[in-house]
Formats: sequence, structure tokens, C-alpha cells
Amino acid sequence: MSSIKHFLALLLVLPGLVWAGSNEIRFELNDMPGNWFRNINGPVAGSGSLGVGTPGVRVKFGMDSETVHTMTSLLFPKGAKNMPFDTDAQRGSAEVVLTTPGLYVFVCQVHPFMLGAVIVDDPATEGLDLGDNITLANGITVPTSSDLATRLLRGFLVLTEPDNWQNFASGAPWHINYPNVDVRIDSGVVNLAEVLTARYDNDTSLPALLTPTQQGVGEVWVNTQFELTANKKKPGAATAVNATNWEVSRKVFLPNIDMNNPHNMWTDRAQNLIYVTEWFSSKLTIFNRRSGQFVSRVSVGDAPAHVMTRVDTDQLHVSINGSNDRESVVELSPLSGNMERRIDIGRPGPHGHWMGHDGGTMVTPNVFTGDSTIFDFARDAIRNIVPTGGPEAHPIAAGMLPDSSKYYVANFLDSTITVIETATGNILKTINLLQNYDPVSGDITGPVGALPIQTPVSPDGVAMVTANILTDTITIVNTKTDELVAALPCAAGCHGVQFGAKNGGGYYAYVSSQSANILQVVDIDPNGDGNPADAALVGRVLLTPGANTAMDDTIKAHSGMGGQGVLAVPVVYNGWVQNLPQEWKDQLTVKQRDPLK
Repeated sequence: MSSIKHFLALLLVLPGLVWAGSNEIRFELNDMPGNWFRNINGPVAGSGSLGVGTPGVRVKFGMDSETVHTMTSLLFPKGAKNMPFDTDAQRGSAEVVLTTPGLYVFVCQVHPFMLGAVIVDDPATEGLDLGDNITLANGITVPTSSDLATRLLRGFLVLTEPDNWQNFASGAPWHINYPNVDVRIDSGVVNLAEVLTARYDNDTSLPALLTPTQQGVGEVWVNTQFELTANKKKPGAATAVNATNWEVSRKVFLPNIDMNNPHNMWTDRAQNLIYVTEWFSSKLTIFNRRSGQFVSRVSVGDAPAHVMTRVDTDQLHVSINGSNDRESVVELSPLSGNMERRIDIGRPGPHGHWMGHDGGTMVTPNVFTGDSTIFDFARDAIRNIVPTGGPEAHPIAAGMLPDSSKYYVANFLDSTITVIETATGNILKTINLLQNYDPVSGDITGPVGALPIQTPVSPDGVAMVTANILTDTITIVNTKTDELVAALPCAAGCHGVQFGAKNGGGYYAYVSSQSANILQVVDIDPNGDGNPADAALVGRVLLTPGANTAMDDTIKAHSGMGGQGVLAVPVVYNGWVQNLPQEWKDQLTVKQRDPLK
């Protein structure tokens, strides 16, 4: 194809592409779901987060957001000039010039589902240039024809386009709008839609909704972070599911404060309050669990990610994901949320931290520096800072054994789990979630997980369960051997995990998904033998409202979508469960009331 014909073809298939004038692409980083990196010239090939330019294209990043973001290269052509590219967490702008033809993807390290892509195309060649190879942020290089490359591209299309999310309420097959364009990869020119359809199908039937046969105890709260409502500018809700009838009992949007992207939750010792972080803001918000009424809101710092209480004092600890300094965990007084101090953990940018069962320890995964801090409250000092793979690994969440003897850190971009001895900081093992996966052929020979996020340990210490967003799998690790023993299917955008009590004994793992409107229920040990290899998916529960759902606003888009942080009430982890009010203890078995006895 001549360069003139190629140019005319691009104009036909890529609406929103502007070739006239300067060779420039502008992305706006914003708080709204889907096109978080929004191409201000409009969608390209159906994607609002994609831009196309020619060699020498200037890519500019600006912001319309209530918090900080980074502009960071996630993948790029091997050896590309000006790569890798990265900025600090900021509210400002940045730009980079791209000269090497191929595919580039940018991410916000604070909010790593925020993605923007650029194709640098040589007009003299046939097809849009994706290049011969891509290099990921962790250093892995694969050909563009590989399964990993096309899987990442498909994941980008699903995460960034709401029309590509899984709607379990519709009953319709799942359709992904694959771009119908010719692209040049290492093996030649191919049609992108045809390749993606051949490898991963399209218009597939979603699995049926499934009601667990065994009731849970209490409620399961999910941050349906992407829901849009009539009286809010910003997205997100806290959604409660009744674990006895598996129906949505309440949605809390808090339009009076325009709650912004609620991300993660915890509760007080009495289980009366919900503490929720607003990840695209600087706020921690508190509301009444029973009534949904707003209680208070406190500024804690840029992009607060996770919140947990300390078992011995009931103080709150909030990780400040967007921080650029060492004092990046905020300690607040019980109930009121008044700030008491900022804790120096030696590193900026913690995300999903975990608190020890006796109030003595806190561990943080430090996103920007690729390590984990062990903080000792008795000494009021850092005990250790443990490397978990370097900054490129992107440690994002931690989970701890019920006796606090060891803990697990999910390394998001490295698709590994680091196992650490809490007392010494010694690395006991690194679990490779891709050990049974061939990134070139796509062959899978056993349990697999890629891009792991939340990774808690069951209250009895039997299993560590991880949500993996790229493979849409729920991986199960036997904590006695630290071996990967199972992987279960997960809805699109698998993200959050938390444990709750199963009625009559044992535990459910509750799993949320960003790009789907269901809550998944996993029985981690169905036969009660202490071996989680037989863990089973026993529930798929809609997160859309029903006729009896109490709500403080009206949903106008993305109903039930954006599942991220999960909280089961009552909190039944060791250390917390012993402090429950009697009304909750009465609903638990003797073993559940004291998991290690």
C-alpha cells in the first residue's frame, strides 16, 4: 500500500485522528471511569484512550483531577528513544517525544488501571506499526505476535472502554469492540480484530449467576467505584450485599459531599461505622453502616488508598498512595477520624498495607520504590525495609498470616508474590504466578495469575487468595507450603479480595471485579481438611440494585461496575474477631471466634 493510500485508510478507520498541523497527541488525566487518559481529540478506532502519530510525535499529558498522578511508560518498543519515561506523583503536566515506530502504553503508578496508548506509525509501511517487540516496565521483552502482547492489548481495550465491560444484568453475550484495523507486527500485517477474536473469542456467553447454597454471616461491602449518579459529578459508591439472602441491601453514594472514587473500606470495633478512602481525592469519609448517613470527612493526603484499624487501640491507619515523602501513613483517632500523626515508613507511595493481629506491626507495599516496610509500633520505628523486586515490580498489596509470623506482597507488574518473615524481614520465597504460562505461545499448564492485586490470607491461615487483573483469575496459595495450588475463573478486571465468615464454620473469600457488575464468592476449603487445593467458586452475585435496595441517589450509568475494595462485616480476622460485640460473636462458631485455637 502506498503511503497516500495508507493515509486515506487511516482517515477512514480512525475517527478522531488529526494529522494536519503539528504532530501532537494530548491526553487529559481525569477522575472519570474508562478514559482516565482521555485523548482530547476524540476516540481513535473506538478507543478514547488511544492516540496515533508519526515518528517525532509529541505526547502531552495534562490533568483535570482532584488528586495526583504519575505519567509512566508501561510498555514500549524495544530500544525506543526516550524510554522508559516516568514522572513523580503530581498535579502538573508532562510531555515526551516518541520517534521509534511501535506501540507505547502509559500508566499512572498511583492508579495502575489508568492507561493511555500511543501508536507511532511509519506512513511508508503497510498497517499501523505495533513494532516487532515490546518491552514491559519490568524488563521483559516479547514479540508483538506473542500471547502476552495481544493479551495486554485486549486488557487495555477492556479496562479503558465501558462498552467493553461485562454486564451480567443484561443477559446478553459479552461483546468487545476490537478495532477493525490492519496492524504490522513481527510476523507481518494482520487484522487486529481477527487476531484478537481468534485467540480470545468474542460475543461469548457470560457464566450464569450463582447463589451460594450456604449462607454467609453479616454483610459484604464492595466499592463499586465506577457508578455514575444523577446528583454527583464524581463516580462511586459503597454497596452492601446481605450475605444471608445475597441481595444488594444498600448503596451509599453520598451526593452531598460528591464522594470521589471510593476505593477501600474498614470498620470500627463495634462494626457501626464504615471508613472509606476516596482514592481520586485527598479524603477519608465516614458514614453509618446501618443508615448510610454521612458522619464526617477528613483530609489525609493525596490519593488515600487503603484503611485498616489497629486491633489494640481501634485507631485508623490510612496509606497515602500519592505521597512523595516518607511520612506516608496517617494515623487517626478512633471513630472521629481526627488526625493524630503521620508515620514515617521510610518510603513514599504505600498502597494496600496490612496490620498485625496484636497491634504490634504494620507492613506496607511501597509502589514507587519496589519494597516493603515493616513498622514496629512497640519501638515506634521501622524494623525493616525489604526489597520485593525493585520499582518496576510495583508492589501493591499485602496480606498477613493470622499470627503475623509472615506476610505476602503482591508485585503487580512482576506477577510475583514475595513471602517475607515479619520478625526478621527475611525473604522466604518468591512465588511466580506465571510459572505455568508460556508468554509467547500462550500455553497454560497449571494455575496462572498475571498482574496480581489484593492478596489477603484467610483468618484461619489456610490459604492466601489473590485477584489477578490481566488473566482474570483468582489464584490460591497453600500457606503451609507457599505453593500455588489452584486458579479459579474471575470476571473481567479481577481486583479486590476480602474474607468473611461462612455460616456454620469456615470462610468465604469475596472477590470484586472492576470491569464487571458481580461479586464472586469462593469457598476456600469446602471439605474442611485444611488444604485449599479444592477451593471452589460457589457464587456470582449481582451488584446492581433491586427493588428493596436503599439508595441516596439515582444511578445513571455503569450500574454495579467498578468493584474494588471489599469489606466483610463482621471483621473476622484474628485480633479483630475477639473484639466483636456479642451480637456478632453469637453468629460465629467457636472456631471462628478464635481462629488459631
